[in-house]
Amino acid sequence: MDPVAKRRMPRSGLEVTQLGFGAAPIGNFLKPITEETSAAMIGAAWDAGVRYFDTAPLYGHGLSELRLGHGLRWYPRDELVVSSKVGRRLVPARRDSIDFAPWVNAGPFRLQFDFTYDGTMRAFEDSLQRLAIERIDILFIHDVDRFNFGDEQPEVFEQAMDGCARAILKLRDEGVVKAVGLGVNEWQVCHEGLKRHDFDCFLLAGRYTLLEQEALDGFLPLCVERGASVVLGGGYNSGILATGAVPGAKYNYRPAPDEIMERVRRIEAVCQRHQVPLKAAALQFVLAHPAIVSNIPGTRTVAQLEENLAIFRTDIPAEFWAELKREGLVREDAPVPG
Repeated sequence: MDPVAKRRMPRSGLEVTQLGFGAAPIGNFLKPITEETSAAMIGAAWDAGVRYFDTAPLYGHGLSELRLGHGLRWYPRDELVVSSKVGRRLVPARRDSIDFAPWVNAGPFRLQFDFTYDGTMRAFEDSLQRLAIERIDILFIHDVDRFNFGDEQPEVFEQAMDGCARAILKLRDEGVVKAVGLGVNEWQVCHEGLKRHDFDCFLLAGRYTLLEQEALDGFLPLCVERGASVVLGGGYNSGILATGAVPGAKYNYRPAPDEIMERVRRIEAVCQRHQVPLKAAALQFVLAHPAIVSNIPGTRTVAQLEENLAIFRTDIPAEFWAELKREGLVREDAPVPG
């Protein structure tokens, strides 16, 4: 599979590379990344042919947008696609007054949820300033999910569908951005959003992977029916599909429970029988679904980026996918590569 082959988003006409650049790590997620490393990764991605870059105000309290815009500033703008997000505003504040976790040495801004129409328009303008580019191609409403809001999610979702959605749909209709949608951690939220509004695309984090295919129950078929596209983030389920079932492996940003560890061990056994790297299987599997246009794993070093590009090209035999299905490790109705 060619990581830099392009796929077209049917509704917007945008073309994105199958492997995108997830810019959360350059916001200093969990530990710092130097300016030099950030710039080197962006340059290496471009040189390799990657043409889709995703960021958000959340990532490093603005640091990811600043670094990404700086790294992309001299490349031909019409040759790349940039997505960012709305739903949070950044408010200047003293560093000693800010809880940066899980970011380290982040920007001097306090995060503030704001799903209003006016707040969304202001957040969009702020992102343009931080990126220092003349346009953002895709805007996602960020984190209106139970992962962030728990039992308050239904009320927050309604606020976002009234305020945020109205704003980004207006921006799209005026031609300011080309595509809009949601960027969340739960496919059910994407599904409800698509039923409510005329969205073009979604960024779904970790909910359609080698470990989880419940999105096939409603959301992904509706995307195919409506011509909506999906970008897949968190394709390693926050770690375990990259590391394997090793002690301390992470699943959904927490230590993996026993049942997940056992399922991954069984997947790894099939990988070993067919000499397929687990990471290659995880990267390639999601792109077999016709609604999914790009996979955007985050990387912390140029070496990790180059590894992703290389393993994306791994030839995986059809029998490998067939055995995963026979073992009940991948759903029968899940599309597989090849």
